[in-house]
Amino acid sequence: MKIAVLGAGAWGSALAISLSSRHEIALWVRDPVQVELLRAQRENERYLPGFALPEAVTISGDFSATVRAVELALVAVPLSGLRPTLAALRETAPSLPFLWLCKGLEAGSGLLPHQVAAEEMPGDVPSGALTGPSFAQEVARGLPTALCLATSDARFAHRWVHALSGPRLRLYANDDVVGAEIGGAVKNVLAIAAGISDGLGLGNNARAALITRGLAEITRFGMALGGRRETFMGLAGMGDLILTCTGDLSRNRRVGLALASGRPLAAIARELGHVAEGVSSAQEVARRAATLGVDMPITRAVCAVLAGTMTPDLAVEQLMGRDPKDE
Repeated sequence: MKIAVLGAGAWGSALAISLSSRHEIALWVRDPVQVELLRAQRENERYLPGFALPEAVTISGDFSATVRAVELALVAVPLSGLRPTLAALRETAPSLPFLWLCKGLEAGSGLLPHQVAAEEMPGDVPSGALTGPSFAQEVARGLPTALCLATSDARFAHRWVHALSGPRLRLYANDDVVGAEIGGAVKNVLAIAAGISDGLGLGNNARAALITRGLAEITRFGMALGGRRETFMGLAGMGDLILTCTGDLSRNRRVGLALASGRPLAAIARELGHVAEGVSSAQEVARRAATLGVDMPITRAVCAVLAGTMTPDLAVEQLMGRDPKDE
């Protein structure tokens, strides 16, 4: 099958590498300079160094040419780029089925990715979210990975779960798009908290408690928005949360580690070189939870640390000093 991967960050490049053994892949790169570098070096040194892009991956800076005559678009841009990318897709290939890979709540609007997609694309175009516990480097290396394809379109799910799955990449269908997206959005915020905890040297007990209570926050918030409890026990919920809170490849966890050392957020963002979606999503999650009356103390604490209104030590002290309650 012919598949377009829109976005050449770490995740887009990793999927292009993984899928190229079974499909024809057209990789769209927004930056013209990066297009030439990728063509010459056949390696994404900026976002995914050390992994060769197979010759089967066609690299292009021409959006229209990339999406022409393909059967699916994988939108692999950060959440901030989802709306303009879908607007371009609407203008060039409005009936092309697509999956988005970004996680979070849109800055300013607080919308989930499927709500952004509903505003930008025709409602009858098959689409969904590809999410779950996955580090780009491990996918590029061909290590076993399981993902969730969340969509309300059962036929679309059946086709692409089978087409995208391979020997080291397994997909599961899920029709709870809201739940899958909430799991992917909030786990990034909680991974910052986990990084802070580890950076302060609070130990494994603290990290386990944080992950467990964080899952409770995800579940309360997600169910208030219409997600199903069982989704948060699966790949898009618990699976993604555990990976992002414990894995050294997690960008959001690395943000928390750096915050715990006292480094300013602006410097952390510059040095990271990649988007850490939890930084931009934290305030939107907290704001939307407040309007729903959902208690999310860990998320609020992360927001305060990111804003510089509370030190990591004080945030931990306040969380531990909350009144006792039933689990």
